[in-house]
Amino acid sequence: MFASTKLLAAFSVLAAAAAAVCAAPSSVFNPSGYNTDIVVKPPVTAPVAGDSWLVGSIQTITWETKDIPEEFHDRSGALFLGYIEDGNDSEHLDMARPLAMNFPITDGAVNVTVPNVMPRNDYVVVLFGDSGNASPKFSIIPAETSN
Repeated sequence: MFASTKLLAAFSVLAAAAAAVCAAPSSVFNPSGYNTDIVVKPPVTAPVAGDSWLVGSIQTITWETKDIPEEFHDRSGALFLGYIEDGNDSEHLDMARPLAMNFPITDGAVNVTVPNVMPRNDYVVVLFGDSGNASPKFSIIPAETSN
């Protein structure tokens, strides 16, 4: 059983890495003779600062799609949960357990089930499609505190 858990964890990390590789910036021909890298960072519009998510609930993560160029319309996205502590820039992303993977980046929304994680008020979701873009900080609270 331990070996299958380890194998699943390794596969999850490989899938996340593959998504990140597929999400590399595109080079576009520039008539001046130089290639131009296009980096797309669609802003995350939900969750918003101060939101509270209940463990086990279904939440919709949204992002802006109006500025995604045509050459990115076939890209897939990935969403990861992390947290940012005050005074620290690290996003502490849980790359082993993506919230969602392989959805069209142009969809602008995806529903996720809130994982059973420690309660915090500094969680963020990070959208990968080309370059990561983090949401504002929000909270995740345990299901039993919802009374």
